Amino acid sequence: MSRNKFPPKPKYDPDTGPVYLYGLHTVRAALDNPARVKKALLATPNALNRLRESGEIGAVPLSETTPKELDRLLGSDAVHQGVALEVDPVSRFGLDDIDPLRLVVVLDQITDPHNVGAILRTACAFGADAVITTARHSPRETGVMAKAASGALDMIPMIEVRNLGDTLEILKRRNMLVLGFDSDSEAPLKPRQGDTPLAVVLGAEGKGLRQRTRDLCDEMVRLDMPGPIKSLNVSNAAAIALFAATAGRQP
Repeated sequence: MSRNKFPPKPKYDPDTGPVYLYGLHTVRAALDNPARVKKALLATPNALNRLRESGEIGAVPLSETTPKELDRLLGSDAVHQGVALEVDPVSRFGLDDIDPLRLVVVLDQITDPHNVGAILRTACAFGADAVITTARHSPRETGVMAKAASGALDMIPMIEVRNLGDTLEILKRRNMLVLGFDSDSEAPLKPRQGDTPLAVVLGAEGKGLRQRTRDLCDEMVRLDMPGPIKSLNVSNAAAIALFAATAGRQP
């Protein structure tokens, strides 16, 4: 008599499955965000103690787990530090929700979640008011993005727009100077003086900014690279751009 064999459980897919945030900083920021819907907290006893040392857990359903079980759930590459939080994706903002706008980062079809997460972290560190992404050709919120953002996903508004060109025109009408970055631009980036509201526009590595995006920028600049390597990861370029953009501002 043959035995019934159950099919193997499908591997968790972060691009289609539930949203799990992981890592102590990332989960702490999500727990502290009153706008974030938290569904379930999975934690080892040690990680739970560390979370409770940094703040309240709240009413989120809690399950004790082990590092091996989290590895099985999230994948062995996930640096989860013994904790994962199942959530709904963070609420997206609209441009009308942010006032005043003094500094925003605009991403033109940057799809890598590591880069988007790192840019969120940098934008938050430099006091940007928001990060703007396109509804298409931008990554879904995942633990990878949230981990790279190190909590910034719950600290800085993300605005998702359907038409980036129309959005740039709205920013200009709100008296923002739109500054685009391209390696072929004639003008080098220099530290900016004054408090002019600024939108820093960055494109995907390789493709750069789309033509309409370039046409709508008030200025185009490049990052000068005196060393033998002439390009940077877009998240590193974002850090340099935001430093230069804010260097001359009053605290």
